[in-house]
Amino acid sequence: MTLRLKELREKRGMTQTFLAKQLGYDYVSSYSMIEKGERKLDVFKAKKIADIFGVEIEDLFSEDDLAKKAN
Repeated sequence: MTLRLKELREKRGMTQTFLAKQLGYDYVSSYSMIEKGERKLDVFKAKKIADIFGVEIEDLFSEDDLAKKAN
């Protein structure tokens, strides 16, 4: 799974620190690991991130990942 979090975050001028705090993490590395794909993103955090970015949950994922899920 390839998340588009970094792309969406940078496009909106947000920092990893900002998002980590919004998600309730004590450490930026907790969010950073999600962005790198080293930590799984649960549906509740995905919804919160999508709301922060002002997008749908599906927009957090690459087109390739969505196509794979559909097959």
